[in-house]
Amino acid sequence: MKLNNIRLLTTNFDDSFRFYSGVLGFEVVWGAPGEAYAHFRLPGGELALFDRRVMAEVVGTQQLPAKACAQDTFALVISVKSVDETYHELLAKGVKFIGAPVDHREWGIRTAHLRDPEGNLLELSSDLPDGARKE
Repeated sequence: MKLNNIRLLTTNFDDSFRFYSGVLGFEVVWGAPGEAYAHFRLPGGELALFDRRVMAEVVGTQQLPAKACAQDTFALVISVKSVDETYHELLAKGVKFIGAPVDHREWGIRTAHLRDPEGNLLELSSDLPDGARKE
C-alpha cells in the first residue's frame, strides 16, 4: 500500500480552497472555487479538498449528522524552514494563530498552531538547532 493523499472534507469548499491555495500558497493541481474537489501538490505529499456533502453521498452517510468533537482528532503537520518567518508571513495575511511559536526542546522542534477555515488543526514545525535540543 502507498498513501495517495490526505483529503480534508469541507463544508465551505471555496473558503478552504482560498486558504490552502492563496494563504498557504500550496500548488493547485486540480480544482477551483465553485467546484467540489481540489488537489494540491506540496513537497513531501499531496493534499485534497472535497465537499463533505458529496463525500457523504458517495459513502451513503448523508442522512447522518456530522460529528462534533470537543478535541481535535488529527493535526495536519507542515514542515517549514523557519516557524517564526512563516508565522509572521501568515500573520500579515490575516491568519489567526492559536498561540505564538513555542520550542519543544524534548521533541527537538519549534511549532506554531493555527486552524483552517473548517477548524482543522494545523501545526507549523521546524527543527531546533542541535544545541537547543533537550538531551
